[in-house]
Amino acid sequence: MSEHFDSYDASYGEVVEGSIRFSGLQHDFFLAAKADLLRRLVGERCLRQGGADVRGLDVGCGVGALHPYLDGAFDRLDGCDVSQKSLARARRDNPHITYTACTTDRLPYQDGAFDLAFASCVVHHVPPASRPNFFHEMRRVLRQGGVACIIEHNPYNPLTRIAVFRCPFDEDAVLLGAGEAARLLRDAGFRYIRSEHFLLLPSARPFARKVERALAALPLGAQYACVAYA
Repeated sequence: MSEHFDSYDASYGEVVEGSIRFSGLQHDFFLAAKADLLRRLVGERCLRQGGADVRGLDVGCGVGALHPYLDGAFDRLDGCDVSQKSLARARRDNPHITYTACTTDRLPYQDGAFDLAFASCVVHHVPPASRPNFFHEMRRVLRQGGVACIIEHNPYNPLTRIAVFRCPFDEDAVLLGAGEAARLLRDAGFRYIRSEHFLLLPSARPFARKVERALAALPLGAQYACVAYA
C-alpha cells in the first residue's frame, strides 16, 4: 500500500481535483466540511481533562491536506501514514504537526495517548480482513472517554461512486457503509456509536449546513462520519 501512495505524493491534490471536477466543486470545499465536523466534535465533547491539552491523531493522514483546515482545533495534532513520501510532503507543508511513519499493523503510539483519533477516507483502502485490527488500534491509542471518528465515502450516493471510480489511487477501494463502520467500532469495544451523513448540498452556507444536519440520519450525503467513544 505504501508504494501505491508514494507515487502520488506530489500530485495528490491534482488527482483529487480531477476525480471530482464533474461536481463543479473544489477539493477545498470537502476538506473544510470535514474540518468543521471535527471541530464540532471537539467542541461538543468535553475532551479537556483538568486543563490538559487536547491531543488529536489523524490515522492515515497522507500528505496532510486536511491539517491547515484544523488549525487551532487541537492543542496538539499528530499524523501517521504508511507512505514515507507522503509524510515528507506533509512535514514540509505543516511544520507544526508531528508526523510518524506507520510501518507495521500497530500504530506507533502508546496506549491512551490521544483524546480524539480520526481516519478520513482511509478505511476503504484497508483490506476487509485487516479492518478489525485497524479499529482495535484506534481504540488502544485513545484514553478512556476519548472519541473516534471514521469519515468515509457513502457507497449509496451515486456521485460518490463516480468520484471513486475516476480516482486512480482509489482503484483498490472497497467501500463500506455507515452500518458496517458502526459494527467494526462496536466489535473493537467502542460505545455510544452514532452516524451522520454530510456533503449533501453544494454550499457551505449556515442554512445549507443546518439542512444537512436535519437530514444526517438518511444515507444521502456524499460522505458520512461514524463517531464513537472509548
